[in-house]
Amino acid sequence: MATAPQTSAPATPAAPEQSNPLLAKWTGPHGGVPPFDQVKVELFKPALEAAIEKTRGELAAIANDTAAPTFENTIVALESAGKTQGDVETLYGIWSSSMSGPEFQALEREMAPKLAAFDDEIYQNEALFRRIEAVYQSPDKAKLTPEQQRLAWLHYTRFVRSGAKLDAAAKQKLAAINQRLASLYTNFSQNVLADEEGYTVVLESEADLAGLPDSVRAGAAAAAESRGQKGKWVITNTRSSMEPFLTYSSRRDLREKVWRNYVNRGDNGDARDNNAIIAEILKLRAERATLLGYKTHAHWRLENAMARTPERAMELMEAVWKPAVARVHEEVADMQAVANQEGAKFKIEPWDYRYYAEKVRKAKYDLDQNEVKPYLQLEKLREGMFWVAGELFGFAFTPVTDVPVFHPDVRVWEVKDQASGRHVGLWYFDPYARKGKRSGAWMNAYRSQERFRGEVTTIVSNNSNFVKGQPGEPVLISWEDASTLFHEFGHALHGLSSNVTYPSLAGTAVARDYVEFPSQLLEHWLSTPEVLNTYALHYQTGKPIPQALVDRIEKAATFNQGFGTVEYLASALVDMKLHLAGATPIDADAFERDTLNALGMPKEIVMRHRTPQFGHVFAGDGYSAGYYSYLWSDTLTADAYERFTEGKGAYDKDVAALLRKHVFSVGNTLDPAEAYRAFRGREAGIQALMRKRGFPVPAAPKNAAK
Repeated sequence: MATAPQTSAPATPAAPEQSNPLLAKWTGPHGGVPPFDQVKVELFKPALEAAIEKTRGELAAIANDTAAPTFENTIVALESAGKTQGDVETLYGIWSSSMSGPEFQALEREMAPKLAAFDDEIYQNEALFRRIEAVYQSPDKAKLTPEQQRLAWLHYTRFVRSGAKLDAAAKQKLAAINQRLASLYTNFSQNVLADEEGYTVVLESEADLAGLPDSVRAGAAAAAESRGQKGKWVITNTRSSMEPFLTYSSRRDLREKVWRNYVNRGDNGDARDNNAIIAEILKLRAERATLLGYKTHAHWRLENAMARTPERAMELMEAVWKPAVARVHEEVADMQAVANQEGAKFKIEPWDYRYYAEKVRKAKYDLDQNEVKPYLQLEKLREGMFWVAGELFGFAFTPVTDVPVFHPDVRVWEVKDQASGRHVGLWYFDPYARKGKRSGAWMNAYRSQERFRGEVTTIVSNNSNFVKGQPGEPVLISWEDASTLFHEFGHALHGLSSNVTYPSLAGTAVARDYVEFPSQLLEHWLSTPEVLNTYALHYQTGKPIPQALVDRIEKAATFNQGFGTVEYLASALVDMKLHLAGATPIDADAFERDTLNALGMPKEIVMRHRTPQFGHVFAGDGYSAGYYSYLWSDTLTADAYERFTEGKGAYDKDVAALLRKHVFSVGNTLDPAEAYRAFRGREAGIQALMRKRGFPVPAAPKNAAK
């Protein structure tokens, strides 16, 4: 290593915050914003390492405080600790999901186990835990506000569930498990991303485009041009590209090819195959659960969820599964009849389902999605979402250009309270698919709302993967994609509505099977006449969607619910059964196949997320043993929307006020079951869910919802 010449005194090294912009406090307008214009991949590692050291020092100061533990010097101090690390990890997470390239992926593989190790270091800090435990068990806790008591419970429970009470040897073993899992999660997600980017179907001629509407052709042409294949068309290996192709392409051979590419992500028997990774993840999760004193990983994960136990979650799923499968058989019979009339000499296969379902929709309801799509312009629907947010939540959105963004496609709006003009937060929108961005749609909170150290407003984002058209052309999306758009915006509104004191309890930081409730609820407003008549405008004529077409959409509302429910529930059931298997060695492909056979899975459908690409479950712990959450939340959603329809309708101001007060604004300051009862006046039953999906409605038990 070269040494500097000793001709003068060495310069004082710059502080990390000065030398690395990722460590600096967020500055600028709107209470400070993420410094996206300063991000370089090579800055992440030193920033993360310096931020960890800063957090380590902050936690040591709490743990080693000689004063007796109090809520202020322990729990509140914990809320203040790690702010710099949280900001750096926010930027790091955005690059992981939206700007990932080879250089970043190498960094991610290196840092994942290190970040996991530091998490364990925190939760295994005995002195720190003893102080938290002392506050939680103190008689003085009764003098705290309900929110403060909830915060003390949250920190205490989080530490216990993360192994704080284990002996030294068990703690060491747990840390090793968590570090290995972190590496496996990273490898899993990078393998799926590689298969999404590595497998495409190139359409060479007009004959390959048979049946495709202009909007799908335009998106495929743009995808080809971005890959240096101008004059051709490319179907990428993402849901937003796959689904419309399978719906409209009359080329059965190409439908099968596109379908196989998609369902085999992570399962191609090559270097990116995820089956061995899944087996090891499941083994380690089972070991960790046993170490922590739980029967299975599923029992550990659901302990503080609304469902409480895997058995309750399974009970709900099984109640819906049988009627959903029965509906699928009816749907397939309808599709087979259409195929037979056309002279088909085959049985409906999974790559045929969407294509023939669309034909049945046309025959049964005189509803062609191609007829609807010209009215579903992405930007107009975004305006419609803003209008709904104004009607239900009193929010006003104004575009701003005074903040940096991480990609030119990203745009930003300031959110204010309509009545007072008060600044509420910022909303970032990243709508388009691109290389290095994971597929799907999601919401992020870049900064949580809080007020215990001054009023801090939230920053949220919505992220999608719509196929970008030619410059100047509107992006037309499907009805399902429009529903997803509203769904993710529901998460954003949950974050923007937050009105709590402490960031750990803010916004969407709620139980996993409750967090989807606000987002799924917002989907209902897409189909309201107020939105469709004003914002569903034909991209060429500018005329609103005709009422006759709206009536047909409404009439077909429960169409294909068998497919949608079974496709989802198959994934949820396999997820839960994988994690109830305990220490049993798992061959993922065989387990998936055998489980679906035992369930009576219709052969014409595959899981919405097959196991080798199930990022919700194997790219992290987030939805592991928790994919059932969407159904659990939708049970609340269906029941909650009936509260509106029982009143003055979707825009009932009084019901909206109750929803804001008891659900959207309270974060995790109280038990979610209590919050729902405060809004609805009772618990939710399954009856509204079954009505919503068009399934037979079981009799309501006594003293339950009808």
